[in-house]
Amino acid sequence: MKFTFSRHIGKFVFDRRLVLLLVLAGLIVAGRSWLAGHPEHDPWAPLDLNDPKGWATQQKILALREDVPACRATLERSGVAFRTLEPVGEGECRREDRTQLSAYPLSPDTPATTCPVAIAMELWKRDTLDPVAQEIFGSRVARIEHLGAYSCRRMYGSDEGPWSEHATANALDIAGFVLEDGTRISVLSDWPGEGDKQRFLREVRDGACGAFSTVLSPDYNAAHADHFHFDMDSRWVSVCR
Repeated sequence: MKFTFSRHIGKFVFDRRLVLLLVLAGLIVAGRSWLAGHPEHDPWAPLDLNDPKGWATQQKILALREDVPACRATLERSGVAFRTLEPVGEGECRREDRTQLSAYPLSPDTPATTCPVAIAMELWKRDTLDPVAQEIFGSRVARIEHLGAYSCRRMYGSDEGPWSEHATANALDIAGFVLEDGTRISVLSDWPGEGDKQRFLREVRDGACGAFSTVLSPDYNAAHADHFHFDMDSRWVSVCR
């Protein structure tokens, strides 16, 4: 009798493990099916900028900072028009990655940047810039005025210390915006105070923090009183001020 009871217990344990394995297998199949329909949450799915933001989006963007071919493949996959320019420069200011967006509303021109900066610019415009302009002013952004991307210098123009992200065009400085209805918004003139223009500048600054590694505004220091500084520094912790 004892032997029979023990044998039944062993069979029960085996049956329970089998049920658990079947449940686990079912969950895996269901999970894979769900991820196939939601690639923005799938860390193994190639990044497509047309997909909404998901759990895996930020990690995919971070990975592109060290992989130029994968970054440019993302632009192609997403239908973003761009040109690749030949490397130029030397030493700390050599620019191996020169990616130029073809249809981005920068003014007075569209400078070549690194590909990760181009990716961040596209995400910022799609997820923040246009929606915020539409919400506050009922008009889209027609022109983004910038102060440049490339400058072969160290940080703050000093003779010593770390090199600026501008030295390899891994950064972009934004001075203002012009909307389709003609409204002009200047970082220098419109940052202080309260109102629609001030709200716009703060919301687009905050939204940029989700796309770029570094975002510096007039709140950071006097050197940024007239522009936003955006860059894609390779650090894993973002700076947003």
